[in-house]
Amino acid sequence: MENQRKLILYIAISLDGYIAGPEDDLSFLSIVDQEGEDYGYSKFIQTIDTIIMGRKTFDIVMKMVEVFPHGDKACYIITKNPKPDAGKVRFYAGDLKELILKLKNKPGKDIFCDGGAEIVNALLEEKLFDELIISIIPVLLGTGKRLFCREYPFQNLKLVESKSFKSGLAQLKYKIDESKFQKDIK
Repeated sequence: MENQRKLILYIAISLDGYIAGPEDDLSFLSIVDQEGEDYGYSKFIQTIDTIIMGRKTFDIVMKMVEVFPHGDKACYIITKNPKPDAGKVRFYAGDLKELILKLKNKPGKDIFCDGGAEIVNALLEEKLFDELIISIIPVLLGTGKRLFCREYPFQNLKLVESKSFKSGLAQLKYKIDESKFQKDIK
């Protein structure tokens, strides 16, 4: 289906593959902060209308801000312990694959997965991503929370764009390449 919405991972990692340091520390992200540079985020966010986010990631975000930054978009917080909805924020405890397939088949803009690692890996396991946009922060953390942290089926990727910035950040955009057949690697 050509007009189907895409599920896109847009995330930053350390060069050694961590999305957070010990105790969910995200301070390493500030290494690349530069006035007037958002690394394409504002352009990207205009292409989406739905956010998928794990509850732990949501809690971390809410400790950092007073107002949820995606309150203008439909947002599904994936949790085992649902809470009452808050505006467009829904706490979802159902089947993740079922939710994504339902969202992909509804009209609208693309779907943004904002983490965390458990949600990303569950979606990789089900082969539900269409694109991965990964910004690599020029730092080696050595410990923390890894982005890719469990087994999932082989998925061929096609690099469609790469950018480097003065800050040292490198951004890679991949599409899942279904045109190449490959058996799942176990």
